[in-house]
Amino acid sequence: IKESLKVMHAKGIPGTYEGIRKNLMRESSGNPQAINNWDSNAMKGIPSKGLMQVIDPTFNAYHVAGTSSNIYDPVANITASANYAAHRYGSIDNVNSAY
Repeated sequence: IKESLKVMHAKGIPGTYEGIRKNLMRESSGNPQAINNWDSNAMKGIPSKGLMQVIDPTFNAYHVAGTSSNIYDPVANITASANYAAHRYGSIDNVNSAY
């Protein structure tokens, strides 16, 4: 989380340690290899993946330059998710349920 916050702050993406942690724990229980093979996204062939449970199209659209292109990479997954949340909700801190 701390490494992601460094990237986020350098790129102007809002968010706090606690905002990331609460979403990360709700989404994946802290498992960077988590994959959801049962929800509506999975039924469409695009399962949610990684710490923040991001689908491939969202990860690709909100990927942050300078991070890995691997959706399972913790820093890349968190920063892409926080970038998406910033665009949709103002900050990852404003996300309190599945997003």
